[in-house]
Amino acid sequence: MEKQFTHIDEDRVHMVDVSEKDDVPRLARARGEIVLSEETIRKIKAGNVEKGNVLATARVAAVLAVKKTPEIIPMCHLIPITGVDVDFEIGNWTIAAVVEVRTVGKTGVEMEALTGVSAALLTIWDMVKSVEKDESGNYPNTSIRNIRVLEKHKGKHFVTIHPTENESIDVDFDVTDKPDY
Repeated sequence: MEKQFTHIDEDRVHMVDVSEKDDVPRLARARGEIVLSEETIRKIKAGNVEKGNVLATARVAAVLAVKKTPEIIPMCHLIPITGVDVDFEIGNWTIAAVVEVRTVGKTGVEMEALTGVSAALLTIWDMVKSVEKDESGNYPNTSIRNIRVLEKHKGKHFVTIHPTENESIDVDFDVTDKPDY
């Protein structure tokens, strides 16, 4: 069977009706990275960026973007966000943003996770652009790349337990069976 576009009906776009779907726990995790100079990475690590704390600002931007996704992506549903986690992985030339979004709702949160990653990376770029510019005011080496959904889950709730400061255990349990009470 050929896959069909769900948001197009006779050359007109429309928002998919999800009213018949059940509310279930959903999770999406997305990742992307920004390529920066070694000098910029050093400044971020040392906290020597003129505009302030780059990663703290990018984390706030990601959370705000997740919450505003339906205002940016026209056919996204306004859904209750129950949790957002934003983490960064710092390499020699890159910073990766990883955004996890959770909800209990009728539709997934992958667009929210992707929007959060995009906003985090754009915010990093904005915070460090004075260091990244060359003599002509351009960005010959700065780029944002590899923005993608790492995973999405429906019908199970995923919890991370932190037994010690240096390790975590991922536990999943099925919540699709409703108790009788």
